[in-house]
Amino acid sequence: MLYKYEATTIEGEKKNGSIEASNVEIAISSLQRRNLIIVSIHPAGKGGHFWEKNIKLFERVKPREVVILSRQLSTLFEAKVPVLDSFKLLAAESENPLLRTKLSRILEDIQGGSSLSSAMTKHPDVFSKFYVSMIRSGEESGKLDEVFLYLAEYLERSYELASKAKNALIYPAFVIATFFSVMVLMMVFVIPRLSAILLETGQDIPTYTKVVIGISDLMRSYGVFFLVLLAIGIIFLWRYTRTKTGRFIISRIQIQFPYIGTLYKKLYLSRITDNLETLLSSGIPVVRALEITGDVVGNKIYERILRESEEAVRAGNSISDVFSRYKDIPPLVSRMVRIGEESGKLDFILKTLARFYKREVNNAVENLVGLIEPVMIVALGLAVGILLVSILGPIYNISAGM
Repeated sequence: MLYKYEATTIEGEKKNGSIEASNVEIAISSLQRRNLIIVSIHPAGKGGHFWEKNIKLFERVKPREVVILSRQLSTLFEAKVPVLDSFKLLAAESENPLLRTKLSRILEDIQGGSSLSSAMTKHPDVFSKFYVSMIRSGEESGKLDEVFLYLAEYLERSYELASKAKNALIYPAFVIATFFSVMVLMMVFVIPRLSAILLETGQDIPTYTKVVIGISDLMRSYGVFFLVLLAIGIIFLWRYTRTKTGRFIISRIQIQFPYIGTLYKKLYLSRITDNLETLLSSGIPVVRALEITGDVVGNKIYERILRESEEAVRAGNSISDVFSRYKDIPPLVSRMVRIGEESGKLDFILKTLARFYKREVNNAVENLVGLIEPVMIVALGLAVGILLVSILGPIYNISAGM
């Protein structure tokens, strides 16, 4: 928040200005460190608040920028550059206005006496619970440089995996949208003109052609109402997915949909094992690691499994015993985790599982892309062909009989 202040120096010289700080206490501390005697200080008003809203609305920090930031901090800390100097440098060089603002506020909080993890907790839109917990672990162990390197590598793996899964679905979504657009345009603009020629001849029209003409007339007459109903349905569905029940249903559909569900399931298993391995390797307790992983897994079904696993482990059960109770956790995972627990190398086993599922996701994505392209092209061609034959076939028969 922006604060305006009036102050005097030790020599009695008056000073007026403004200062950016997350709260008034930090603003006062910053001014006092400048050897200023504060006369008055108050929020700058709605202007600064409106600007903050605009930044949040139009700007965002991309995952790739957080990866780069983590690598930069790792390098600076390894070079023994102080925390304050590191954040001053990165805040000055950041090209993203929102990230620059966030880093400046973190810097102010650190100057005010907060720890780095506590300062980052105030910015959950940039630094997740997983990220903050890793930083807290690095502060306690004195290995912040290593933790930032772990974070950069983890975020890079996670970003790459999620991007591949999303990119695999972009192409079929585009083809399906194109297919429906072509069908609607033909039904509304092409079919009526061709059907008028058929009706003028007075000849018998095949049943399948009558069906196509009927659909075309329906779309022309009531298409606007269908669009309104579709819009209302989409809004209702969107609002429903924001509810607790809706999120669970969407999460269940996501992992049970034919073929796509297998891809998503492997993606979430890769994320779970990778998160747990990274957290446990950093010295975070198992219960806390399960809790954090549940926060960032991204699927309500697996989040519930991890929440219940957290409680069971707290009660004295092993992770493998808990995982084996759920059908959404493959037996391979629970058996491998059991081996890791018995051998004392759980982090190594989890790392192996994460790599395995990452390869599985990569293979599934490549197969999906390779399969979708020819199937979609054939389906689109058949649909357009059937539509044209339904109209042009009778017209050709009429022309041949004349």
